Parts: sequence; C-alpha cells; structure tokens
Amino acid sequence: MTQPSFKIEQRAREKLQDIQEKKGQFLRITVISGGCSGFQYKLDLESNQNPDDVIIVEEMAKVVIDPTSFALLEGSELKYVEELVGSYFQVVNPNASESCGCGGSFGL
Repeated sequence: MTQPSFKIEQRAREKLQDIQEKKGQFLRITVISGGCSGFQYKLDLESNQNPDDVIIVEEMAKVVIDPTSFALLEGSELKYVEELVGSYFQVVNPNASESCGCGGSFGL
C-alpha cells in the first residue's frame, strides 16, 4: 500500500506533536459542504479514529481524514500559520479551483 499524498509542513508537525503530547489527541480534517465557495474545511481535535480513516503520520504528527474528504484533499499540505491576530492550521489544496479570502472554503 502506498503512502497517501498529503503532507504536513514542519511547523504544523511541531504543533501537532505538542498537542499529542499534552492532550493525547490528533487532528481530524473533514470536508463539508458550505462556505462561500461550496466546500469548507472542518478541523477537530479527537482521540478516536474510524476503521476506514486515512491516517497520515509524519515524525509522530498524526492527521486523520475520512475517505470521502481525502478524495478532495489528496495532494494537499497542512500548514501552521502564526499571525498577529492568532494562529491556526491551514490546508493548502491544489485541487481547489477557487477559495474564499480567509481560506476556509474552496470550490472545485
């Protein structure tokens, strides 16, 4: 079985490792319908995974994505952004043909 095509950049890996050490949770990414462009990302910290989840682990940083969402996220990269207004995880999705200004939703 080949490794799924989804990358976690270094700063995101470090933040995820910190969360996993302190809380014992991983990041779940789900794509749901809605937002200004048709689909939006939903990011949650969780402790339980489903048998059919796609699991990405890089240097002990774990991201879990359901198969339906993964089809829309394949080839994407998870980044951790720190700005004056706050910090957040951001999905950079090459499959998106459009996205809203905040980057929280996308269209195909």
